[in-house]
Order: sequence, then structure tokens, then C-alpha cells
Amino acid sequence: MSLIEKMNSPDDLKALSLKELAALSQEIRAFLIREISQTGGHLASNLGVVELSVAIHKVFNSPTDKIVWDVGHQAYVHKILTGRRDRFNTLRQLDGLSGFPKPHESIHDTFGAGHSSTSISAALGLCAARDLKRESYNVTAVIGDGSMTGGLVYEAMNNAGRSNTDLLVILNDNQMSIARNVGAVSRHLNDIRTAPVYRGAKRDVHKLLMNIPHLGKRMDKWIETAKDAVKFMLVPGVIFEEMGFQYFGPVDGHDLRALVGILNNIRDIKGPVLLHVVTTKGKGYALAEQSPDAFHGMEPFNIETGKPKAVSKDPAYTDAFGETLLSLADRQDKLVAITAAMPDGTGMCRFQKKYPERFFDVGIAESHAITFAAGMAKGGALPIVAVYSSFLQRAYDQILHDICIQNLHVVLAVDRAGIVGQDGETHQGIFDLSFLAHMPNMTIMAPGSRRELSEMLTYAVLKHNGPIALRYPKGSESASSHQQCQTVEYGKSETIFTGREVAIVSVGTMLDTALQAVERLRKFGYNPSLYNARFVKPIDIELTAHLRRYQHIFILEDNVQTGGYGERLCAKVPVNILAFPDKFIEQGTRKELFYRYGLDGEGVAKRIMDVLLG
Repeated sequence: MSLIEKMNSPDDLKALSLKELAALSQEIRAFLIREISQTGGHLASNLGVVELSVAIHKVFNSPTDKIVWDVGHQAYVHKILTGRRDRFNTLRQLDGLSGFPKPHESIHDTFGAGHSSTSISAALGLCAARDLKRESYNVTAVIGDGSMTGGLVYEAMNNAGRSNTDLLVILNDNQMSIARNVGAVSRHLNDIRTAPVYRGAKRDVHKLLMNIPHLGKRMDKWIETAKDAVKFMLVPGVIFEEMGFQYFGPVDGHDLRALVGILNNIRDIKGPVLLHVVTTKGKGYALAEQSPDAFHGMEPFNIETGKPKAVSKDPAYTDAFGETLLSLADRQDKLVAITAAMPDGTGMCRFQKKYPERFFDVGIAESHAITFAAGMAKGGALPIVAVYSSFLQRAYDQILHDICIQNLHVVLAVDRAGIVGQDGETHQGIFDLSFLAHMPNMTIMAPGSRRELSEMLTYAVLKHNGPIALRYPKGSESASSHQQCQTVEYGKSETIFTGREVAIVSVGTMLDTALQAVERLRKFGYNPSLYNARFVKPIDIELTAHLRRYQHIFILEDNVQTGGYGERLCAKVPVNILAFPDKFIEQGTRKELFYRYGLDGEGVAKRIMDVLLG
């Protein structure tokens, strides 16, 4: 039996030697590559933390000791070591294993995550609860260097440094620029600084000096000052020490002996501690090491080539956005593009290459991106901020306070709106219509096709003035999508078909589903009218007047029901709302989830028929 097959809980690690842990790490890597090639998922980040995850579970005692994973997409090894290996073939599938930590899935998943920069705040909260209850256990936050661009991290570290509670933060750094610090000297210094004898001697010297009359206190202060001066020159983590953390590192994140040794040494140090670990993203799989970004979030792929097993031939909405953005930049020199660490995912790469001086990647800092855009707009630029819907939630106050109150012309390109799919609850973009629609001065558009997306983006840039959001989904436009596209007029909807008795109003890319539903309804003798809302805010006044002629009105949208387009329209005419329920939608493919919630073509037709037949 292989070592990985014996791993049913973290306790199974305790008796393994360092040699066996190294062998286990290699088995885990092979397992990850094989399984993720079948299911898809986050590959490179997990390959990079194999030894680190093994070392953490070797030294600490989960679930008594608490481990908090930032973002959580690098917790696959943790899942394997905590008894979920047998379910790994269901990863990110409907009703299967989540790609992120889920407390309902395992007692070893201390805190749920999916967005970045939350781990230190959550871990500090656990520490505070522990201290209040006078309990005794270790709390560790594991955070990647990318998450360190989020301001929440520094708010939490500032709080932790002042609290002086016992907390370990492990910074997983996979940037090559500091690799030179990993070597014999660094290891030697860490061995000295973390050794119990050194820590004891440090306390004893302080105590001795403080007992010397008159001179002792001054000498102790002078030594601290001199030590700080040297530290600023030599210690790479001085910023963390200045925030109240004891800093150790960098440590080679693939050296199990070094990792286990230093974790054992710092485990019982009092106060907040930061351990800096250097890893290689994609470690052990050459293709992922060479192109870690390309292997960050993968669809099922061929191991030999690294290429996806299935490639959609349908054109993607994000591609249409990127093409139009570039065309508009050629015509409008005030246009600037802003993203929060997602130049590839949001389709901005071509813009970045052609206009590097007009492109701004602010890192994982959505709140900053919005206020930064507001400042640029105030200064005379025309900013387009491209961000995923679920990440835009993190910048709610900045949109309201910094853009809308000042009525600034900032274009929000809201990608991954609606159901995203296999990343699950934390990533579904089904709340943006609700949290944007009640903001004064905000205009919201929802295109029903790629062509309409292009027309709407052009309108937003060249003809609009004020805050405006354009929301569109992940993935491709189907071959059967509505291809007509009337000129975009402010607040005006589009009539697709004119029928009688029944009216369907579709929001955004639900238009394709509406067309399928109309086709089915016609087979049963119904002749519904179909409207493309186009503008979620403002609501088309002429459309509401038309709708009053119909006995039954159905609103179709890929948003939660509360606060969406349908509820806002309800204030003007009575409607039946076909939307996602007010709950967090689980993982699964878009097709599976639309079917489960009755929002595919057949489901929509059936729900309409149920109402019509009483």
C-alpha cells in the first residue's frame, strides 16, 4: 500500500520519518496532477504547497489546532491529508468535494474561504475567542504573497501586532525575486533565532540589564536601537517586525527538514509570529513551473501537453470585451484600463501590450481599484475597471461613496456575472444587480449577446456620462443566441417578438434561455411576446406601459430574486419572477445549475405553463 493510501487523518503523519514524508509528498504531487487533469481545478498553487501542507500537519494537531487558509484554492493537499482523498474525483463537481475549505465538509476546515486576504483577520478572531475562553491551542494562517496586496491584511496585522496574542502567520511566497535569501546563512540565522536557548538568553540579558542601577535601562534601550538599525539593513521582514510580529525566514518551502524544524521551534513562541516560506508555484510538473499562471485554474487537461481536453468553439463574452476595449482605446486617448490582478481573466492583455502606460493592475485590491478609478476620473481620465462580479462585492462602499456620490464617469465591466459554476458559493455572480441597482446615479446594462456587449461598451465610453456598469457572464455565447442588435438608447429595451396574453422580459444573457422557452411554449399553442430588457437601471417606462396589456408577465434573470430587476419592476406592474432563490448557490456546471433551479429553457417553459394552467 502506498503512503498516500494510508493518509486518512493528520494523525497518520505523526509516525512518518522525514524520508517517508518526502516520499509522501511526491505521491501527493502525482495524485494531484492525475486527478486535476480529470476534474479541473487549481493546480499550480497546490503543487507549490505540498511540503508546506505536510509539515504543518506533521507539527500541529488539527482540528484542535486551527489552520486558516487564505483564498483556500491551495488547500487541496490539506483535504487529502484530512481524509478526503477518496472523494477527490468529485472535486468541484455538483454535490461533490469543494475546491475551497468548507466547514460543513470537514472539521479540519476551520474557516470558509474563496476570496483573498481574509485569513489573518479570521485567525486573529479565533485567537481572541480562544483567549477569552482561556483555552489553549495554536492558530495558523496560511497566506499567499498575492493576497498580501489586499488592504485587509495590513488592518489585521496592525491589530494582531497590538494585541500581542499568540498567532502564527505563514507567508507562502512563490516569487523568484527573493530566492537568493534562501541558503545556508539564512537557515543558520533562523536556527539561532528560533532556538529555545537563544530566546531564553535574550530574556535573561534583558532581565540582567534592567537590574543594573542607573545604566541598565539606558544600555538595554541602546542595544534595542542598535539591533533595529542592523535589522533594517539585513532582515528582509523588518516591515512585519515593525508591525509587532516576530519574523523568521525566508525558508525553503520544499525542504521538509527545514520546515518541520522551524515549525517545531516557533510553535510555542509567544505573541504574533510570521514565518516567510519560499515556494515554487507548479513545483514538480515542468509545464506548470514554466507557466504557473496558465496552470492556476484549469479545466480538465492532457497531462503530456498541458492543453485543455475540450475547447469551446463558441466565442467568449470576455473576448468581445477585450476586442472592443482595444478598439475604443484607439479612438479615445483618455481611456485607461484598470484591473485587480486579473489582466488575463478579464480580457485586458491585448490592451496591456499595446497601451502599457494606460493600463493599471493594482493587484488583489478591489476597493483600491475603485477609488483609484474615481481619482483618475476626477483628474480627467476615462477609466474602465474590469472585475469579476463576486469580487466587486468587496468594493461596495467605494462604488457608492467615491463614484456614485460624485457622479463620476467610471465604467464598471462586471465579468463573471450570474452563475460562474464549479467554484461554488463564493464565486457565483448573482448579487451584483441587487447591490448596484439601489445606488443613486448608477446605470446598469446587461447585454444579451456578444455583439450587444460591444455596442453597450461603446455607448458607455463614448455617449454616457456618469457611473455605469456593464455585466456579462463567464464563458461563450451559444450558436443559437439572438444576433440582432438595435442601436443602444439610454434606458430603452428591445422588442424581440410581439405576441399576446403572455410577456417574457429577459435580462442579459438569459435571452438565449428565453428564446428556447418561447420555442417550447409555441408547441403548446402559446404565442408569447419577448422583450430584451437591456437596461436594468433605469427601467424602460415605455416597456412597463406595454406590459400592462398582458395577463401574465414573466421576468427571467440570473440574479437572486431579492433586489433584482424583477422586484424593481414589480413596483410598476405585477410580474412573476424567474430568478435564483435567495440562497448561496452551490458548485456545479452552469448547465447543471440552471437545470436544478428550473432556469434552463425547458424549466422556464414548464414554470410558465404551470402558471398559465393555474
